[in-house]
Order: sequence, then C-alpha cells, then structure tokens
Amino acid sequence: MKKEIVKKEEVIASRVPPDLVEYLKKYEQAENVDRSTAIRKLLQMGLEEWKRQNAVNLYQKNKVTLAKAAEEAGLSVREMMVYLRQGKIAIQYDIDDFETDMKGLDARWADLPPGGGAS
Repeated sequence: MKKEIVKKEEVIASRVPPDLVEYLKKYEQAENVDRSTAIRKLLQMGLEEWKRQNAVNLYQKNKVTLAKAAEEAGLSVREMMVYLRQGKIAIQYDIDDFETDMKGLDARWADLPPGGGAS
C-alpha cells in the first residue's frame, strides 16, 4: 500500500504596525473572511505579484528567456507578454530565444500520451 504524504501548513507569526492591522480589518470586513483567511489570501496575492516582478527582473537582466520568465511568474507566454507591455517593458525575443522555447515545447509534447491526452 502506498503511503500518502500530507503537507502540513506552517504557522507563521509576525508583529505588524497598527495601521496595517486597521487595513487588515477593513479587508476582513470587505471580503467577509476571518483573520487567518485574510492573511493567507493577502500573502498569496503579494507572493504572486512578487513572482511576476522577480521574473521581470530576471528577464530584463537577460538571465532568463521570455518563456522561462513566464514559467517563473506562473503565467503563459502570452500573459507574460501582456504583463510586460502593461509595465512598458520592452520584449526582447530573438531567434535564439525562439529555438530554446521550441526545444522546451518539444520536450513537453514528447511527454504527452498518444493523441495529446484528449478523450
């Protein structure tokens, strides 16, 4: 019998200034959620934005391709392009990037079952 691994949530404690507590209370009321849920949701939103910004930073420094930046940000390549455009960030995409992205796609397609997994 296979043993299932259950991920435990981790308790995080932090001291926050009174003005943040007031905004947290407003959020709780507006979203009709308890304190714990509010903090989890806000943390998730903040980390998602950080992932996007970090991916943009890596992309601007030419440390990752557009496709890799999108993957790091948790976005599709098209969504990443829109995100970059909204931030008025130039999209740097050349033939080397295209070839790298195509190799990545080829590898992903090779892992698909026959027929593309459609039923």
